[in-house]
Amino acid sequence: RDLPQYGQKQWQSYFGRTFDVYTKLWKFQQQHRQVLDNRYGLKRWQIGEIASKIGQLYYHYYLRTSETSYLNEAFSFYSAIRQRSYYSQVNKEDRPELVVKKLRYYARFIVVCLLLNKMDVVKDLVKELSDEIEDYTHRFNTEDQVEWNLVLQEVAAFIEADPVMVLNDDNTIVITSNRLSEMGAPLLEQGMIVGQLALADALIIGNCNNQVKFSELTIDMFRMLQALEREPMNLASQMNKPGMQESTEKPARRENPHKYLLYKPTFSQLYTFLAASFKELPANSVLLIYLSATGVFPSGRSDSEGPYDFGGVLTNSNRDIINGDAIHKRNQSYKEMHCLHPGDLYPFTRKPLFIIVDSSNSVAYKNFTNLFGQPLVCLLSPTAYPKALQDQSQRGSLFTLFLNNPLMAFLFVSGLSSMRRGLWEKCQDYLRKINRDIAQLLTHSRSIDQSFLQLFGDEFLRLLLTRFIFCSATMRMHKIFRETRNYPESYPQLPRDETVENPHLQKHILELASILDVRNVFLENTLDDY
Repeated sequence: RDLPQYGQKQWQSYFGRTFDVYTKLWKFQQQHRQVLDNRYGLKRWQIGEIASKIGQLYYHYYLRTSETSYLNEAFSFYSAIRQRSYYSQVNKEDRPELVVKKLRYYARFIVVCLLLNKMDVVKDLVKELSDEIEDYTHRFNTEDQVEWNLVLQEVAAFIEADPVMVLNDDNTIVITSNRLSEMGAPLLEQGMIVGQLALADALIIGNCNNQVKFSELTIDMFRMLQALEREPMNLASQMNKPGMQESTEKPARRENPHKYLLYKPTFSQLYTFLAASFKELPANSVLLIYLSATGVFPSGRSDSEGPYDFGGVLTNSNRDIINGDAIHKRNQSYKEMHCLHPGDLYPFTRKPLFIIVDSSNSVAYKNFTNLFGQPLVCLLSPTAYPKALQDQSQRGSLFTLFLNNPLMAFLFVSGLSSMRRGLWEKCQDYLRKINRDIAQLLTHSRSIDQSFLQLFGDEFLRLLLTRFIFCSATMRMHKIFRETRNYPESYPQLPRDETVENPHLQKHILELASILDVRNVFLENTLDDY
């Protein structure tokens, strides 16, 4: 746990040894359970503690490798604790610290279930956790009861963050997964000339001031990380040490890109992780940087238009921002310190880079310069949304929702809040067709910047680019998105007439709107308006 989170290799031997110890311990208590029970008074919660630690190890292994199969392993250990009621006797002991262990176990189990989209289990766990917290605060008058109640509020808000419900015929909610499935990304057709680069590493950064979060994941980070993972496969549930399988057992398909999840990092933390990712990026690979953060605008007037003159996005100042920046108030010529400026990313453009900025100052990154001629693309969110669209920012950004679950975002901007499963699946099929057509528009374009095509060979990046174009085209056709700042932008710019304002794509969007009976929300003759 105390090893640095960055760097992909140096921790593996420690993890291997820790797994060895816990595997031996687990087998030992299984073999000698009776003696341990009768002679040494082994308590059931102590067995629960070992199982909980193993679940935690698997979860940390997932965090460090991005391999979703390890989440299933964590889930199976956490489930066993609940099914076998290992912690049921804890409440009889007069020790608050033991009850806290039980509460922590619940919180960790909930995180794993959220990541696996097991929402029905999450709801049961939240109910149980709520009862446990009530019992805990009733029996022990402790100071941490406010914190535990906050945990409950956070997870409740997290579950309700999706703006649209998909319903079965019996009105139960359909759980939709947004990880990459086998047929998820539009396939490359013969003759499409694209680069062979692969997405190998990603930094997912969340620093929005008032967004729903649970554990150290904002809803935007949660959505983005799923957009960069494949559907999990079940590993054989024996206690194999992760990473120690024989090569013959390895799944044939490509692994998930490795990723770092950074919640409210300071500038130095962000730069350390960025440098580690950059250093370890394999040949022919791309680094993705996703920034979901509050915008920081330049405080003073600047005569120049350099990469530090437009502000950027917020980094954590480790102290109260209001009091912290007294020095700025004295001198308007200084640049914002707790801010990731476009210029801060320049050194890392020596390797292929794919940047997504979701912020009220995303346009600061439009003033990028490609200094080293490497593939470089920035996808930038709208800087403001129409007032008529009720403010959902607390429940996650609309732009990120389009990149994670474009159909849900489309329904939301069309004013729909629920939908039957059959219609949802019909629309998803149609959206796959739209994605295929967008892929063709991109690869057939005569005037598109080569960076887009060089990055288009990777499945994850291909899906993000096609969703970005779908998002941009939808907003440009929508009746209430009428200001330039309501639209996403990109660096380099896309040729509009061949992509986001292409008549063929606009026809598709109107067709999708017709299937949903919301055609009146969109402009029919958009071409005449420009």
